Amino acid sequence: MLVGRFAPSPSGRMHLGNLFTALLVWLDVRRAGGRLWLRIEDLDPERCSWAKAEQLVDDLRWLGLDWDEGGLQPQFCQSRRTPLYAAAFAKLQAAGLVYPCFCSRAERLAAAAPHLGEAGPTACPCRDLPEVEQQRRLLAGERAAWRVRTPAETLTVQDEHLGEYAENLAADCGDFIIKRSDGVFAYQLAVVVDDAAMGVNRVVRGRDLLSSAPRQVWLHRQLGFAPPQFCHVPLLLAADGKRLAKRERSLDMGALRAACTAPELVGWLAWLAGLQAEPRPVRPQQLIESFDWRWVPQTDIIIDVEKK
Repeated sequence: MLVGRFAPSPSGRMHLGNLFTALLVWLDVRRAGGRLWLRIEDLDPERCSWAKAEQLVDDLRWLGLDWDEGGLQPQFCQSRRTPLYAAAFAKLQAAGLVYPCFCSRAERLAAAAPHLGEAGPTACPCRDLPEVEQQRRLLAGERAAWRVRTPAETLTVQDEHLGEYAENLAADCGDFIIKRSDGVFAYQLAVVVDDAAMGVNRVVRGRDLLSSAPRQVWLHRQLGFAPPQFCHVPLLLAADGKRLAKRERSLDMGALRAACTAPELVGWLAWLAGLQAEPRPVRPQQLIESFDWRWVPQTDIIIDVEKK
């Protein structure tokens, strides 16, 4: 059985891009007769809150998108799943695949899903520190993040919507952080552990996370898990080509719920996704039978914010 998930971060009100992905995740699972989990990715205590998670759940229900398990259940909130991440980290550590990084680079975004342009290859000088020096600095109380040692290996992912994507882990990605210096486990490790533990075998998400797929497949394999299928969807972009974000208040759920009904919003999203010839009001259930990935664009979609 297909098992999918929608995994938003409660760091702010969902915006049109989040909703676009949520609808496609939902239709993909419902068309296949599968199961859908709603996972709350609240790893970062500085950016996420329970009140925002409650609002997120309410917004999805208003839109008409349901799920089979998850939401505000504690076992589906990443902030409550730290022991699982710690066990996976210990396994990687025992295999000699992690090392402490004492560099003073910013780590704030390590717990969050990366977006385009935020993560590039990292050549960390701490990789070659002798173990005795690592231990000396740790015992002296120096704070350290923890990175994985990526191999010089090209890993290819067959994306179900965008086709083949290949990345050399060492050259294109580098040694990425899996645990911050404040003890918070990073996004890349947490999603791998959660997808495996929850039996997720299909991941539908935005194209900005396509570059994360090879490193996540690699982590799955190092931990003895079977990687899921990946299916990345186009991004909604502003007229200047920039990715829609939660800072676009005119396109967040607060403004959208005040401006239109749920069927009107779903109809607009379905039209953007190529599932309707015009943006007529429709409920999600009415789209299930005719849903087909062939109609969904492979290139990003420009939204004219002024004429929305």
